[in-house]
Amino acid sequence: MNIQPLLIIAAAILVATFCAPGPVLADRIVIAHRGASGYLPEHSLAAKAAAHAMGADYIEQDLVMTRDDRIVVLHDLHLDRVTDVAAVFPARRRPDGRYYVIDFDLAELKQLRLTEGVKRVEDRETAIYPRRFPPWLSTFRISTLEEEIELIQGMNHSTGKTVGIYPEIKAPWFHRHAGKDISPAVLTILKRYGYTRRDDRIYLQCFDPRALRRLRTELLPAMGMDLKLVQLIAETRWGLTLVMEDGQAVPYDYDWMKRPAAMAEIARYADGVGPWMNMLVNPDSLPGQPQISDLAAAAQAAGLAVHPYTFRLDSGRIPPYAADFEDLLSIFFFQVGVDGVFTDFPDRAVRFLQSHPQRR
Repeated sequence: MNIQPLLIIAAAILVATFCAPGPVLADRIVIAHRGASGYLPEHSLAAKAAAHAMGADYIEQDLVMTRDDRIVVLHDLHLDRVTDVAAVFPARRRPDGRYYVIDFDLAELKQLRLTEGVKRVEDRETAIYPRRFPPWLSTFRISTLEEEIELIQGMNHSTGKTVGIYPEIKAPWFHRHAGKDISPAVLTILKRYGYTRRDDRIYLQCFDPRALRRLRTELLPAMGMDLKLVQLIAETRWGLTLVMEDGQAVPYDYDWMKRPAAMAEIARYADGVGPWMNMLVNPDSLPGQPQISDLAAAAQAAGLAVHPYTFRLDSGRIPPYAADFEDLLSIFFFQVGVDGVFTDFPDRAVRFLQSHPQRR
């Protein structure tokens, strides 16, 4: 018999809610990356409930649009890494072998099982993170942005907390190419649920600087909104944002953003930056000798918050210059001086900050 995951963890949530420490340091925040995704399948409502109970300051939502223009919470534009779409809708695969969210209506997506991330090599399926929640165990479903906001706001009401949301608009260029405008659709939902002002508990992030500039100069003013915006910074080679050059789609060049002088330009349309952690500390640094770049200091000098991604304690995810996960957090919070971190293990980051009250 399948038991709903939220019921499975309900008792743990109640205990954690009343036994967890208070808010973390006022000037440092913990962002639950796709929820408490180190413990439960990413972007499941169970992972979000657990992150709330663990004391995260903000919970992240990656947002993608469906064929019938609904906004769902999924990290990828496609479905095969975290759902059983190949078994349920085998004929819906595109020529590239992938199953895309935008090709499905919400009612169809609700038929899929959501699982811990898996990879397939030569028709063999294995967990991406073997020590995390086992793939296909229990029952999880894809949720809409509305469903997730209602969960977080409901838990805020029942616990007295003020946990915020940290949505990311995924690949506006991809949606635009498909004839959909995801940004105003997201803003419409945020406004409906009361996220309209700069001091509301929300950061809105995106990798596409053109989309962020449009949000700041056009969409937000037109809707009477003023939200904190965060420019995510990627490596160009990842190809997360595509632009047209000479009639061909090529990766957007992020190299200019990694120069300290670029922070003043970003500050004209954003309130913060989300760099890859390796952009702030050289991953080849020797143990106990982190080589820190000037990027974080330059961003803060320009008035930008700095929220790097992604802090994990899985095997092979702690860089050699750090002794352990807590040492890694110490380097970033107290040597690099970041304002917050994205982590799959929000409980560990919350406990770390609670153990350093002298650094307030």
